[in-house]
Amino acid sequence: MEGILEHHEIVQAPAAITHWDNDPLGSLLVQKKKLKESELNSILSHSKNRDGSLAFTLIRFGLVSEQDIATTLSEITGLSLLQSQDYPEVHFLQASISIRFLKSVRAVPIAESTNTLVVAMVDPRDAESIQALAVVSGKEVSAKLGLASHIEEATQRYFGDEDSSSEDSSEDVFSGSGSAEIKDEDIAHLRDLASEAPIVRIVNILLQGAVESGASDIHLEQFEDGIQVRYRIDGILKRIDSPPPNMAAAIVSRIKIMAKLDIAERRLPQDGRIQIKLLGKHIDMRIATSPSLHGEGVVIRLLDNSNVEFDFHNLGFDKAILEKFLRVLSLPHGIVLVTGPTGSGKTTTLYAALNHLNTEDRKIITVEDPVEYQVKGINQIPVKPQIGLTFSTALRSIVRQDPDVIMIGEMRDVETARIAVQSALTGHLVFSTLHTNDAASGVTRLLDMGIEEYLLTSTVNAILAQRLVRVLCAKCREPYTTTFNNDVLQQLRTNEAQGSVTLYRAKGCSHCNGMGYRGRMTVVELLVLTDPIRKLVLNHADGKTIQREAINEGMRTMFAHGVELALAGKTTMAEVHRVSQEGS
Repeated sequence: MEGILEHHEIVQAPAAITHWDNDPLGSLLVQKKKLKESELNSILSHSKNRDGSLAFTLIRFGLVSEQDIATTLSEITGLSLLQSQDYPEVHFLQASISIRFLKSVRAVPIAESTNTLVVAMVDPRDAESIQALAVVSGKEVSAKLGLASHIEEATQRYFGDEDSSSEDSSEDVFSGSGSAEIKDEDIAHLRDLASEAPIVRIVNILLQGAVESGASDIHLEQFEDGIQVRYRIDGILKRIDSPPPNMAAAIVSRIKIMAKLDIAERRLPQDGRIQIKLLGKHIDMRIATSPSLHGEGVVIRLLDNSNVEFDFHNLGFDKAILEKFLRVLSLPHGIVLVTGPTGSGKTTTLYAALNHLNTEDRKIITVEDPVEYQVKGINQIPVKPQIGLTFSTALRSIVRQDPDVIMIGEMRDVETARIAVQSALTGHLVFSTLHTNDAASGVTRLLDMGIEEYLLTSTVNAILAQRLVRVLCAKCREPYTTTFNNDVLQQLRTNEAQGSVTLYRAKGCSHCNGMGYRGRMTVVELLVLTDPIRKLVLNHADGKTIQREAINEGMRTMFAHGVELALAGKTTMAEVHRVSQEGS
């Protein structure tokens, strides 16, 4: 801490900002395109007479990320940003300083000497708070710039829930079984509790942490000993620090209120949606609640449309597979299917295909449950079974809208499949998804659904099967030498891998948060229905026979594609084995 003290003693106190209109922070963020001018004007017009920092208000409303705020404040003040290791394990708090005051001004003491108290603050230009701390401590206060999350984490570590009058309101009535009846007065109490600052802050921290870590889902699960929170990052669940057990019901209620769900209904599953702005990004969240033995579980699917790029190269399509797939997309009519389990990126691949076809001379209509990505120029219909708008009913109407391309979110039943086949026969290009293990199984799945062989061979152009593998962190991956067996070499159809080969394994570093991986990409196999394969289908051949014929015609399996990615250093063989049947 001596280095911090010495550094603070030679830094001049930054100029105080007495009114938000005079704060250069807002205009700088607008110049950097981190904040829209309309959003800044809205904050200024509605908050002119409010106390507090503009910086923390922008963070609290999710308009700008705390990192962007801190970076800009560092430029304004000339102060360097504190790192997490700069916060000591023990606190430097005098008895005369109120913990509640520190929490309200978002500050925490981190060092002291005989004459100086060093304080980390979200906005070190807060002259009134600095003066108040100087008066009660009897020392000169040196302000240091800190991230809001670091300050909040340090405050919680030092003082816990001390001096907080609103966090002890979660009574036992809310911590029982999900099947328990809730009285009207309890509902009102729970609604009030879910709206209080500590609960709101905890939920905001959970959501913000998920966005910062690039999570696709948040899982909140209640058990006998408390609540468990996990993020799904690159397809793998990772547990994070969980809130106190007595806050579980209030946290779930807060999420349900945000999603406009019924907080009194805990016996039946509910689905909802939240659209908010976090860290400067517009996030669409799908909420699904379900009853369990010890309370409701919640799964939140996060869709960050600002980071979605419908580009085949970014998805992992190499030149060989892309050329074949683009030839399939150029056909004027027929059915193109994408298969794989839930969470394998099927919808993203379909939208990449639609984006490729999205020109002014084509009309594209989609029917989805739900609409995951909103794309300009594409007519998108969300399925609403509760009012009778199912896939089949929507499809009957859209064929009269004169579309060129139709996308069906999923072929769930024979009625939907038959309408898709009929649409393909009448000159439309149809895209849809199926849940099968490989491309060849897509054929047998359609036959099992009741589609006749002659209709299938007349309409289906190709079936693309895919999985998602995690991408190795380029900064910390470790090379090692190994050999492949003959089966792998035969699938690769090359002699380049004969003998020893160099592969890579995950290690973990600060860049990838110790995971060893950063991001995901697809491994795919494309089955094009050629005349020999159509003959096999008409002769009732099984999936394995169809797959063997496709491989003989040059189809590369998902496993072979995964091995090629491993040889290129993009992923690991462990990932290939995880997602591929052949590798298991």
